[in-house]
Amino acid sequence: MKVLVACEESQAVCIAFRKLGHEAYSCDTQECSGGHPEWHIKGDVLPLINGNKPFITMDGDLHAIVGTWDLLIAFPPCTYLTNAGSVRLRVKGEINKERMAKAVEAKAFFMKFLEADCQKICVENPTPGKIHQLPQYTQAIQPWWFGHPYTKRTCLWLKNLPPLPLPILFGKELPRMLMEVVKTLMGITEDFRVGMSVTQKLAQKHFWVLHKQWPDSGEAI
Repeated sequence: MKVLVACEESQAVCIAFRKLGHEAYSCDTQECSGGHPEWHIKGDVLPLINGNKPFITMDGDLHAIVGTWDLLIAFPPCTYLTNAGSVRLRVKGEINKERMAKAVEAKAFFMKFLEADCQKICVENPTPGKIHQLPQYTQAIQPWWFGHPYTKRTCLWLKNLPPLPLPILFGKELPRMLMEVVKTLMGITEDFRVGMSVTQKLAQKHFWVLHKQWPDSGEAI
């Protein structure tokens, strides 16, 4: 299966699919930090999302996708679209025109992935602000539902992919996980100090379930 993971420099999702034997590539305007330049495309991802395009990975090798990608996963920037950021959209009751203009650009970028020529698509973002009128998301999840000590409501827009199954934590596991979530929240400022956004770190922690669920689903892949 040919997989493009857009807006991912960490290569966490790309590496997960590679471990299952899929031809996966990450793409970002930054150099990769996952240690596999041979799987990373540095540059603008938009020319690649519809397939039928040659590209060069960071190790200098030339590749080509004939036809469309089998799966497109995208993590577009959320700074100007997220509901949490909506408080900065108004200053003394007035719309911040500069920030709104950036939100319009961010929405257009987001929509490029949803509208790509690919049969199976997943686009990830935090809960969006209603004012931006993004399409309704398919599913909302929390990292701690999957056993990771983080709380970060994350939305998935899915095309021809089943929603991720949600495990239920019983007995001693639930209080233990809640305590881990509290500890993580107390250390969030440290994540910013070392220069890595909390959103990126959470994505690395819980998006590994994508490569477990979708490649094994006969209906989806």
